[in-house]
Amino acid sequence: MLLRCHFSFIILLLCLINAHHVHSKTLKRDVKALNEIKASLGWRVVYAWVGDDPCGDGDLPAWSGVTCSTQGDYRVVTELEVYAVSIVGPFPTAVTNLLDLTRLDLHNNKLTGPIPPQIGRLKRLKILNLRWNKLQDVIPPEIGELKKLTHLYLSFNSFKGEIPRELANLPELQYLHLHQNRFIGRIPAELGSLQKLRHLDVGDNHLVGTIRELIRIEGCFPALRNLYLNNNYLTGGIPAQLANLTNLEIL
Repeated sequence: MLLRCHFSFIILLLCLINAHHVHSKTLKRDVKALNEIKASLGWRVVYAWVGDDPCGDGDLPAWSGVTCSTQGDYRVVTELEVYAVSIVGPFPTAVTNLLDLTRLDLHNNKLTGPIPPQIGRLKRLKILNLRWNKLQDVIPPEIGELKKLTHLYLSFNSFKGEIPRELANLPELQYLHLHQNRFIGRIPAELGSLQKLRHLDVGDNHLVGTIRELIRIEGCFPALRNLYLNNNYLTGGIPAQLANLTNLEIL
């Protein structure tokens, strides 16, 4: 009898969980944002994005490249991965309304123009991959507001100006890829304060200065393993202080 009651309780619990899942609605904010993105991205994405609800509505699955999770009574978009589909046009600003995003991957497309300053709204973002596009202009300082960011990939674009010092405000950052852009000026020594940074690639830019300036802060780059500075306009030799980067494996 006890076993039968226990079994019945489990069945009831599963039914309640399933009912909650079925009746969970996608947050209107995210539905609106994804449909705006859908309208701006063109046919290459639209053909795979069927229905009005990006998280799926029971009869239709979630849109390709869209990952959702349930928070309370609603579903929210947590990941957006739309890459290598030749998207042409400016960075879709509506993306910055997806406030629960943890991963944004739009790499290997043909996005143009700047990263909008509204990018700083994505406070939960951990991975931002925009490499292999045609993005331009300076990196907005608001990118320094993404305190949970661990991976930042901006290589193979046409970003210009100086590397923003605000990148040093990202305490969780582990991978920073800025390879092959049009950055000028000095590499901010403040990046050395990033305690978890393992990989720094600023090769193939127009950067000046010396390695000594980069590592002048005592105790800098404690976790750094890979440092790529090739094909810039750096001067001077390799300083003895480089030996203080005890985890460095590749220079």
